[in-house]
Amino acid sequence: MKHIISKVILSGFVVGTMGFASAQKIDAKAKKILDDITANYNSKKNTYFKFSFGSGANGQVEKSEPGIYYASGNKYKLKIMETEQIFDGSKIYNINTEDSEVTIAKPNGSSSMFSPINYLSTYRNDYNVTYNGKKNVNGVNADFIKLTPVKSNGIKDVYIFVDSAKKQMVKLEQHGNNKDVAVIAIKEYKENQNLDANMFVFDKAKYKNYIVTEL
Repeated sequence: MKHIISKVILSGFVVGTMGFASAQKIDAKAKKILDDITANYNSKKNTYFKFSFGSGANGQVEKSEPGIYYASGNKYKLKIMETEQIFDGSKIYNINTEDSEVTIAKPNGSSSMFSPINYLSTYRNDYNVTYNGKKNVNGVNADFIKLTPVKSNGIKDVYIFVDSAKKQMVKLEQHGNNKDVAVIAIKEYKENQNLDANMFVFDKAKYKNYIVTEL
């Protein structure tokens, strides 16, 4: 499980953006739902949610771990198990407390960052989008939207489940061509909190005994 999570965090929850829109098909109803929740998230000073992160093979989640996520503008902080990731708007800092390692990298056009909210922008160019009706997700009568890559990128499908009344995502599933699956289920959501001014700042002084690698 630790290996899977480390791989997901270091490479990004999304395989990549492709800038390829040939023959793309986007269902109008699905687009409105996604655009509505995008506008809702963008209107907030900051957002926070607790979630469970599950992963497994053959389309089945084998184990889940809790996580937390803070975001403000294009900055965010994520923690799952012993791994923390900070994006300060310029660089991504992957901090592994178990191995005492920090990896620093700049995001690039071929990789996306962890945030499931990232799909709310990349779908516009990279995915065919269909509306698949309603599905009960943890007691929420959620709208089910399916994203299928226009061009092969290692992902078979992405399922997004939305509470349209609140304009919030409640669950996201990423299914790989190799039958691996990764799932984020949002458990608690808050917005417009008074966050620490250094919430999205990497303080190198706290990691003097860590191996620090800048890519």
